[in-house]
This record gives sequence, C-alpha cells and structure tokens, in this order.
Amino acid sequence: MMEYLIIGIASYLMGSIPFGLVLTKFFLKKDIREIGSGNIGATNVLRTGNKLIGYSTLILDIAKAVIPVIYVKINFPELIYIVSLCAFLGHVFPIWLKFKGGKGVATYVGILFSINILFGLVFVISWVLVFSLFRYSSLSSIIGSLSIPVYVLITNQTNNAIFFGIMFILIFFTHRENIKRLKNKEESKTKIY
Repeated sequence: MMEYLIIGIASYLMGSIPFGLVLTKFFLKKDIREIGSGNIGATNVLRTGNKLIGYSTLILDIAKAVIPVIYVKINFPELIYIVSLCAFLGHVFPIWLKFKGGKGVATYVGILFSINILFGLVFVISWVLVFSLFRYSSLSSIIGSLSIPVYVLITNQTNNAIFFGIMFILIFFTHRENIKRLKNKEESKTKIY
C-alpha cells in the first residue's frame, strides 16, 4: 500500500513540473504567466514567438506523463489509471505554483500514447482535423478529448470508458474560459508554425 502511495505522489510531482515556466524564465527571461492567457502550457508559450521553446514545452509536458505511466504499465499495470490521473492533476494543479497550472492537454497526450498508441493517434487525428478547419487550439483539444471516450465505446472497450469520460470532463473544465470566449467569438486563433 505504501509503495502505491509513493508511486502516486511521485507521478503527481513529475506531472507538476512547470516546464513552460522554467524554459521561458531560463531562456527568455520572461514569466509566461504574464504573457497571453497567462497559462504555463505549450500553446501559450508559442505566443512568446519562440517556436523552439514552445515545442520543447510540448515535448516535455508529454514526457512527464510518459515516464511514470510507462513505468507503471510495466511494473504495476493495475495502477495505470491512478498514476495517469495523478500525473494529469500534477500538471493542472502543480504544488509549486499554488495549484495554478496548465490545461493538461499535452500531458493527456502522453498518457494516451503510453496506455495505447491507438488512443494517442485517435486524439492527434481528431485534433489536427478540427484545427485545420477552425485554427483554435482549445476547440481542437476539447474535440480531441471527446473523441477518446467515443472511440472506446464504438470499439466496445467499455472497461476504459469511465476513465476516459472523466478525463474529458476534466479537460472540458480546464477549458471553461476558452469555451466562454469561443461562444462570444473572442477566442484567439493559434499559430503553430
């Protein structure tokens, strides 16, 4: 039991490393929380105009979920959903930043690819399709997140449905301000290249 608790806490702490903040402070001497939306995630880091820092943030935010989830998948497969949730919550509610973190999308992508590469591909394809039509990162992320519980239900993987349904609700929650801006046609479009 103690081992499980340690793994959960370690996953949360790894998820809570604010790479967007660390990279922009170190390389750009800026506080990402004072730029754009104030979010520490990759989409907002891209708003600094430095694509390398933006994509580095994306890769590291994905990796901080991949590392604990793959470790647990190999050694403690029964804990995979708990550890996935801990890593995600670490990013969204990081202890180092008074529990004010990112939207959790990149970390969720890391979780998806670690659990099942097909899940990751479904998300990415959905995200790209929506983004190519509308150019809103937030809308793409919401639809991408919704595509996973829909996919597992269509493919009759009902044992996964509750977890992915919860993850969709959490990502919907982290995008509540974006949803308001989308409704009011005030959301800014995202340049990814």
